[in-house]
Amino acid sequence: MVRTIALLIGAAFVAALGFALFGTIKTAITDPAPESAEHVFHVHPEDIGLKSAGLLGKFDLQQVQRGFQVYKEVCSACHSLKYVHFRDLTKIGYSAGQVKAIAEAWVIEQPTINPETGEAATRKNVPADPFPSPFANEIAARAANNNALPPDLSLITKAREDGSNYVHALLMGYRDQPAELVKDFPGSKTPKGLHYNPAFANLNIAMPPPLTQDGQITYADGTKATKDQMARDVAAFLTWSAEPNLESRHGAGLATVVFLAIFLFLVWGAYQNVWRDQKH
Repeated sequence: MVRTIALLIGAAFVAALGFALFGTIKTAITDPAPESAEHVFHVHPEDIGLKSAGLLGKFDLQQVQRGFQVYKEVCSACHSLKYVHFRDLTKIGYSAGQVKAIAEAWVIEQPTINPETGEAATRKNVPADPFPSPFANEIAARAANNNALPPDLSLITKAREDGSNYVHALLMGYRDQPAELVKDFPGSKTPKGLHYNPAFANLNIAMPPPLTQDGQITYADGTKATKDQMARDVAAFLTWSAEPNLESRHGAGLATVVFLAIFLFLVWGAYQNVWRDQKH
């Protein structure tokens, strides 16, 4: 008797769930939710084909150095790189002497304490230091950026979906808001102080266009600094900053696959040898 009641209760519960699911599916088909402006006008990043992409990708160190130059001359005014140290630049081809010179010449100095007065002070950067933040704290950062907090860029390509391509798409995505957006979605006009960028999640971003024109910087290697080139290069640099050991990880993965293939072959050979005289 108890079993029968339990089965009936279970069957009723399953039937209720099935009815609810059917109703949800029917509603979604017959009365779908209206599309949002973000869904219609959002632009997905295109593949920029960085050499570091793929299972066996390797960094183009010349491109990464150009990207560092873009970060240094354009992005560092607002964005920190707190998980990267100056000495890490040796991994992208700079010599120890060059790194020391870069650290000492960096515009923003390291915060410290004056040992004589106990007051806040600054000092020159050394290779062991992380890249200093352009702002003293979050309040100062928001005050300088219309209450928007510029994100740290150390891990930005890991924090955003399709990170490397996203960085490029965002930097190249600034444009005038299309008239059809406001026409089709009243109330979607870009608010004052924001900038229309369809590569951004909600189409409007507080950061002004950082790359404004071709030739904005002069590359040390002579490469023509178009907006697209600068966007690609800084995307390559930020890909490196998020995963500087990418090449060694790829190498370790390849070695592991080769080892497993050899191991499986040896196991198969041992199996055949042990059971070759056995009748099935």
